[in-house]
Amino acid sequence: MTLTNTIINIVSNKKAVSKETARILKHKLSKNGFMVSEDFDPSGDLIICIGGDGSFLRTLHKYNFPDMPIIGINTGHLGFFQDLSPHELDEFIFKYKKGDYKIDEIHPVEALICTRDSCIEILGINEVLIKGYKSTTIHLNLSLDASFLERFSGDGVLISTPTGSTAYNYSLGGSIVDPRLNILQITPMAPINTVAYRSFTSSIIVPKYSTIKIHPEYAYENSILIASDGTEHRYNEIVEVQIKLSELKIKLLRFKEYSFWNKAKEKFL
Repeated sequence: MTLTNTIINIVSNKKAVSKETARILKHKLSKNGFMVSEDFDPSGDLIICIGGDGSFLRTLHKYNFPDMPIIGINTGHLGFFQDLSPHELDEFIFKYKKGDYKIDEIHPVEALICTRDSCIEILGINEVLIKGYKSTTIHLNLSLDASFLERFSGDGVLISTPTGSTAYNYSLGGSIVDPRLNILQITPMAPINTVAYRSFTSSIIVPKYSTIKIHPEYAYENSILIASDGTEHRYNEIVEVQIKLSELKIKLLRFKEYSFWNKAKEKFL
């Protein structure tokens, strides 16, 4: 692939520093022979997302999880997804031209939400959250494949990918998981143990081929709020939610020296 045939999409949030970084980056890429699309080109070769982790997630959702690789430039706060800083633009272009990078693939979590009338599919890069509408306590029956797991009572449950293990899951006391492992993690939110409801109080790790089935008790069909990567979805008369690791692959462009555990230490220790 020659540079003149390489189409790059630049997506930026509305912060002044992000817009200025996008302007400078576009100029540098053009000088180096790359084609920078004015509007998002679904047939492009790379997405460069400028912003924070929220911008990164919104970009993937907005453009329907495109097949092209994506890399982020951090102008936000934590920047766990973002691999570059604004002062590293020249280094990035130099390495990209040389092919001095790797592609890491991650799988989203997929939730099939079935109401009494229809089923709706949603995806999450980090997680899918099932909780009570207006923060009410909810009661859920959880099964893993063909095995009944528990009668849950509490604020809700969060099902995270390894990529999302460092996000909301981590703040709930869940485990950090190496993204090279294809698993799902079920983390309870304020579980209640009574004579009527017995809930696990720690996270549960399940393999990639598992299907998690959640049935709200009848009285709670209209009390469920579902969120994927922070975006809320509200449906009435939910009878079942099936959650599994999606076969879809998200391609993350990384420098070859990238290390997940170095990033984790940098951001959390």
